[in-house]
Amino acid sequence: MTGGHNSDFDAIVIGGGPAGATASTLLARRGHRVLLLEREQFPREHVGESLLPASLPILELLGVREAVEAAGFLKKFGATMVWGSSTEPWSWYFQETNREYPHAYQVVRATFDKILLDNAAIAGVDVRQRHRVMDLLRDGERISGVAYRDGDGQPREARARIVIDASGQQALVAKALDLQEWDDFFRNLAVYGYFSGVERLPEPDGNNILVEAHPDGWCWTIPLHGGRASVGVVVDSNRAQERIEAGDLSSFLNEYIAAAPNTRNLVGDATLEGMPLAVRDWSYSARSLIGEGYLLAGDAACFIDPLFSSGVHLAMNAGVLADAYVATLLRDEALAIESRPVYERLYLQQYQHFRELAKLFYSSNRTADSYFWEARRLTPDAGDLTARAAFVSAVAGQPAQGYERVVLDRGEAPEAFIAAVRDTETRRGQRGATVQRLRPTMAEVVPTLATGVEAVIEPILEGGEFVRSHVIRSSDRSEGVPVSEVIAAAVPLIDGALTISDIASSLATSYGVQVSQLFPVLSAATEILYVDGIIETLAIVE
Repeated sequence: MTGGHNSDFDAIVIGGGPAGATASTLLARRGHRVLLLEREQFPREHVGESLLPASLPILELLGVREAVEAAGFLKKFGATMVWGSSTEPWSWYFQETNREYPHAYQVVRATFDKILLDNAAIAGVDVRQRHRVMDLLRDGERISGVAYRDGDGQPREARARIVIDASGQQALVAKALDLQEWDDFFRNLAVYGYFSGVERLPEPDGNNILVEAHPDGWCWTIPLHGGRASVGVVVDSNRAQERIEAGDLSSFLNEYIAAAPNTRNLVGDATLEGMPLAVRDWSYSARSLIGEGYLLAGDAACFIDPLFSSGVHLAMNAGVLADAYVATLLRDEALAIESRPVYERLYLQQYQHFRELAKLFYSSNRTADSYFWEARRLTPDAGDLTARAAFVSAVAGQPAQGYERVVLDRGEAPEAFIAAVRDTETRRGQRGATVQRLRPTMAEVVPTLATGVEAVIEPILEGGEFVRSHVIRSSDRSEGVPVSEVIAAAVPLIDGALTISDIASSLATSYGVQVSQLFPVLSAATEILYVDGIIETLAIVE
C-alpha cells in the first residue's frame, strides 16, 4: 500500500445492499481491511425482486449460488408482456439468447440481501448494522472517511483510503458533492405492495414477471415463493405527485391495477399485506462516479427505470468493478488514477444499454394512446448519440427473439432506429461476405484504417484488476479494443499501401520471428477489425 495515508481501514463501504456486499466481500477476500456501515438491520424489505441471468456468474464468484438455490426462490425463465402493438400477452425466454444461464430468480429481497451481507461478514468484512453515516470526512479536496452514529446513537468516525458509496437512492456522496443529474425522459414514479393469493400466469410462464402497459403507464406482477407477489404501478410523476402526497396509496395502487386487465385478473381478490410504498426519486446518474477518495456503486451512482429488472444486476456488477478499482488503488495509486475513466466507461456501458433499451420500449408501445405514452415518444435526434450508436450496434445482429430485438417485432419503434439497425446489419453482412471472398488471397490484401484510429496504452480490466495494455481506439467508438503488442505495432503500418504480407514481414524482422508465425495472427486480426469497422477497407493489389 502506498504510504502517506493515515487510515483505519483500506475501504469504507456505505450500505449493505447488493453493490456494497459484493464489493466488500471481494475486497476482504484479497486481505484488505473493509468496514461496511448499514443503517438498517437485515433482513429488511426492499423492492427489486426480479433478477437477470447475467447476475448468476457474480453469485458464483461470491460463492452464494448454492445458498440462493437453497432459499427456494422461484426460477425465472423469461418475461410476459402486454406491450407494443398488441393488447394480447406475449413472452420471451432467456434460453433463446443465453444457453449457459437460461434462468434467473424471483427473489425476496429481504432474504436475498441478507444472504449477500452474511457472506460479506464470513469473508472478513467488519459489518456494522444499525450504523448510520451522517457526514463525510475530508482531507482538503479528498474524502478521507465518514462520521456516523453507531447502534446506540453515539457519534463515531472512521477513515479509509477510499469510501465506496453503495447507499442506494440515498446517494450520500453524490448529493454531498452535488453530482446528481435527473433524467428528463423517465419522469415516472412507482407505487407497489405485496399481495398474498395472486394467481400465476398459465404455464410455461407461471414464474414469469408480467409487465402490462395501460393508458397511464404500466404495471408489474412478480410471483414470489411462499404464495406472495410484488405488484406495482409506474405512472407519470408530475400527474401523480398530488395524489401520492395525499397518502391514499392503497386506492392509488388498486385503481391502476384495475386499469390493466391481465394484472387485474391475476390479482383478483388477493390480500394486500400492509401498506403500499412509493418510490418518488426516479432515473438519474452522477456526473462523476469516481474521484478523490470516493467511488459510487449501484443506485448511489445511477438509477434506471425498472422496466427490465436491471437494478440488482447493475449493483452487483458495480461491486465487481469497485473491487477491481480499489484493489488497483491499494497496489498502484498512479495506475488507479489512470483507470478512473475506464471504471466510469465500463460502468456506464451497461447503464446506458438498459437506458436506451427502456427508451426504445417506451417509444414503441402502441397498446394505448395517452399523455403518458405520447410524452415518451422518441424523436429521430433524441438522446445521446454516442450511447444510441453503441446500443444500435449491440442490438444489430442479435437473434430475432433476443429481448433487445422483440420491440422490432412487437412494437412500433421509431423509423430512424429501425433504419439504423438494418443499416448496421447490412454493413456487417457485407463486410463478412468480403472477408469470405478475400480470405484465399489475404496475403495480397491491402488494409486501410478508418479515420481516427490509433493504438495507445491505457488501463483495461483484466483478471479482477486494472492493468496497462495495448488498446486500439477510434473517434467513433466509446470504448477501446484491447489487442496484443504485435497487433498494436501493426496499426501504424496499416497505411493503405502495404499488403498484409508486407506488414507481417516488417513485424517479423522487428520481433525476430518467422513470417509464417505472424501471418496467421495478423490475417485473423485483420478480418475481425474489418468486420468491426476499425479497418475501413480491404483492397487487392492490382
